[in-house]
Amino acid sequence: MGKLTVQLPDAQYDVHIGEYVYDLFSSDYKGLFQSADRVGIIADENAANLHLPILLEALQKADIAPLVKIVPPGEECKTKEVFFECHSYLINENFTRNSLLIAFGGGACGDLTGFVAATYMRGIRFVQCPTTILAHDSAVGGKTAINLPEGKNMVGSFHQPSAVLFNTTLLTTLPPREIRSGMAELIKHAFISDENWSKSLLEEETFSNPTEQWLAAELLKGIQVKADIVAEDEFEHSTRKFLNFGHTFGHAVEAVCGFGGLSHGECVAIGMAYSFILSERHGTIDEAFTNRFIRFAKKNGYSFDPVLEHPFGSFLVFMEKDKKAAFGEMNFVMLEQLGSPFVKKVSAVECEQAFFELRNRIGMGERS
Repeated sequence: MGKLTVQLPDAQYDVHIGEYVYDLFSSDYKGLFQSADRVGIIADENAANLHLPILLEALQKADIAPLVKIVPPGEECKTKEVFFECHSYLINENFTRNSLLIAFGGGACGDLTGFVAATYMRGIRFVQCPTTILAHDSAVGGKTAINLPEGKNMVGSFHQPSAVLFNTTLLTTLPPREIRSGMAELIKHAFISDENWSKSLLEEETFSNPTEQWLAAELLKGIQVKADIVAEDEFEHSTRKFLNFGHTFGHAVEAVCGFGGLSHGECVAIGMAYSFILSERHGTIDEAFTNRFIRFAKKNGYSFDPVLEHPFGSFLVFMEKDKKAAFGEMNFVMLEQLGSPFVKKVSAVECEQAFFELRNRIGMGERS
């Protein structure tokens, strides 16, 4: 079982990853749960159908009898309607400020549960029990949010979990799209932190069909990257912005396609290709590497169709509303070189140029 500690100025918690992490309900976290007058699970419908009995059995062994609230799967749960529905559920079930929530699902469910925990009676404790590869990123760091039609994660809060328990056995049932989604965030962590790790992932033949053992070790490396950055910059004033590599354009793709049309990670993969083109202009990333990444992405099942199917203006509308935009300019995370990220303002004109360059590269990717 892997373990690392997220150390912040006002909070500290552990992230556990492995096959037997739920045994910790009866040992390391017994006191945490005994201190709660109510324990509630907010569970993604798909995760609940597949795996909820595993979680409930582990909690029962620890003499914990939780209440369960099922929410729609994926991004469908990150709406204001579901958010307030969860609050009403907690009120009606007599949850108090001494209660505790468990997020059981992918990154979207974790975002929702964390925001519910952050705002219910001005804040209660919660534990992340992610069930997807993607959630190795979102479950750590305390970012919580829901979506609005106008943009992704536009309403949210920073609220750190009390613990993160990542049961790797639950990952064996993930469909290919969910694997692609999570692996995009993993390779993002490599791109912003380590050149050698980045290149090894690009050469990994099992990237889109990883073994549990290999994946557990790689996810721990990804979580460590995020934990180190969050420890340095909890509220995204400086270096935490590097974790947004691929996300400014990626979130726009997500919005244009309709949240859930493509998975978050699939959109981030498109966004990273876009950011590599900007990095050619402002860093030392060369055209050959960008083309290599596009070929790698296509080989592993990532689609670039939204870039070909929608006009630039459709994406610009959402980029201009991005939380990182200011005064008519968009802030993009770029790479000076692999492992060396920086943030730079980009005008709408240059964004459009990069968009059409990406269109050209997508078409020529197989020949480059």
